[in-house]
Amino acid sequence: MRILLFLMFFSTLGCMQAQDIKVSSGKVIRHELFSSDFVDARNVDVWLPDGYSAHKQYAVVYMHDGQMLYDASGTWNGQEWGVDEVISGLLKSERIRDCIVVGIWNNDGKRNAEYFPQRAWEMISKEKQQEILSNDKVLNNPAESEHGLLADNYLRFIVRELKPFIDANYSTKANKEDTFILGSSMGGLISIYAICEYPGVFGGAICMSTHWPAADGVVLNYIAQNLPNPDTHRIYFDYGTATLDALYEPYQLEVDKIMVKHGFIKNENLKSEKFEGEPHTENAWRKRLHIPLEYMLK
Repeated sequence: MRILLFLMFFSTLGCMQAQDIKVSSGKVIRHELFSSDFVDARNVDVWLPDGYSAHKQYAVVYMHDGQMLYDASGTWNGQEWGVDEVISGLLKSERIRDCIVVGIWNNDGKRNAEYFPQRAWEMISKEKQQEILSNDKVLNNPAESEHGLLADNYLRFIVRELKPFIDANYSTKANKEDTFILGSSMGGLISIYAICEYPGVFGGAICMSTHWPAADGVVLNYIAQNLPNPDTHRIYFDYGTATLDALYEPYQLEVDKIMVKHGFIKNENLKSEKFEGEPHTENAWRKRLHIPLEYMLK
């Protein structure tokens, strides 16, 4: 089996190339314009830690907004998550188990359409939909996307195409206990949606600065009816109190109540943190990224 995986890995090198992405440790392999039957092609960056070996197996963290993870010189706002620095530090201090990171680039103009939980919108009445659509003050209104709702196909891409590719070409632990999904803002919404829709695939979801106000908060009703089994899943939420994050606390407190009502226990399989004064930025998420990673990968 290991020989087969080794051959499969090197048979795909023709579509891989290491990029000049500045990382402080490990390396990034880019799968350029990864094709899909479900979504538009996009880059996928795989970060491997120093000492990566086919003789070991690694947990996998799937991260949205993949172009924002490693190198601030190439991001739209000059900020980055610092994933390589954060994870390398945790690995060196033996605070987390071995892992790799799969960074999925967003599709810019279709980001909200791909990240907004589709069934949450479909669950509400036509009257409620019309009320939201006609309210100009609603944040991330589904009507603002000319592409329709694409979240279900985005998750199909990850689960049916990308994950099998990663598991075939890298030395991974493919079970749900070692498969995690992570995002911020709208990426937080699609992460909680992913673990609800595919509880057999993802064992943990990290949702940072989750953009609950999207479409007037209709995702909360979806969550109340679709949470995964608390005995076999872990979920992390957080938020700051500055800039856009200042809107999130009332929603997050309601989500926490829903979680507890459905059997999740705080500081066991549920973690929900408030960071006073922290804004809605990559720099803020970078500062606290070690907390959810250690919680999930301890």
